[in-house]
Amino acid sequence: MDPFQGRKVGTTNIEVTCLGFGGASLGNMYKAVDEAEAQEAIRAAHAKGIRYFDTAPMYGFGKSERLYGAVLANVPRDRFVLSTKVGRLIIKGAPPPEAEATPFVDINDVHTRFDYSRDGVLRSLEESRKRLQIEKIDIVYIHDPDVDNRYKQALEEAYPTLAALRSQKVIEAVGVGMNQAEMLCDFARNADFDCFLLAGRYTLLDQIALKELLPLCAQKNISIVIGGAYNSGILATGAVEGAHYNYAPAPPAIIAKTQRIEEVCARHGVPLKAAALQFPFGHPSVVANIPGTSHRARFNENLALMTQRIPADFWAELKAEKLLAERTPVPDGSDDG
Repeated sequence: MDPFQGRKVGTTNIEVTCLGFGGASLGNMYKAVDEAEAQEAIRAAHAKGIRYFDTAPMYGFGKSERLYGAVLANVPRDRFVLSTKVGRLIIKGAPPPEAEATPFVDINDVHTRFDYSRDGVLRSLEESRKRLQIEKIDIVYIHDPDVDNRYKQALEEAYPTLAALRSQKVIEAVGVGMNQAEMLCDFARNADFDCFLLAGRYTLLDQIALKELLPLCAQKNISIVIGGAYNSGILATGAVEGAHYNYAPAPPAIIAKTQRIEEVCARHGVPLKAAALQFPFGHPSVVANIPGTSHRARFNENLALMTQRIPADFWAELKAEKLLAERTPVPDGSDDG
């Protein structure tokens, strides 16, 4: 499929490329990032034609945003779409005992604090603009309101604040980003969102979003951006010893299912990672997939995986083997996905 194809976000005028650039890895996720190398990866992605870049204050407690700013602040503003998130403030000082545990390493004397209030949202956006060195942020997601059970505050305070900024054209689109589908259904029913960033819940291994969320999004014209297409590891590494699924060691049932998917991949000459990246685009609500990387070589690999041709027979066999439900929409194999 064409990774550079533009797809419209909701009813907005924003177009994102099918392949985007996820910013979590830029924030020292599990290991320290070489900043010069990371900036080169961002620069290379834009030079190749990627026009959607996603980040969040949480990613390295501001490091991801700063790295994006070092590159994108020098790019004409109409040549990319930028999203960040609200819901966590970056607080100076050593983390208190009750502070949220995160996968970001080698970052000292700062921590996060949940805040979905109007003042918290406005403060978060202002601090993001400073780190990014970019005034206009296109898409703002309410980040992980399920983690601290903040649905009510997110809906009653964060959402109206962002909706007002959207009506004033300060931002162009409002969304929610999280690792579950159920709460996103509640948001979709109770407010006017343009897009959701759905991590790990519409993949080759987990199609729970197909049950209720994706039909609801299609009905309401809410676009889906896919995060966590590899389910935190196993769909990239395969069913190897120590493989991770949903940020934990993969359970036996997931290992077994992944092995069966790999067998189908082998019969059709399809890389597992290519199938994982392209699979979500079978659903018409999916507009982008945003795998993260901090290396130019890995970005180039993602680009190649998105352009890998996957025959219709591959998807048909996954269904015949009951690895995908019969009604699951799959990519049609054309160049435009």
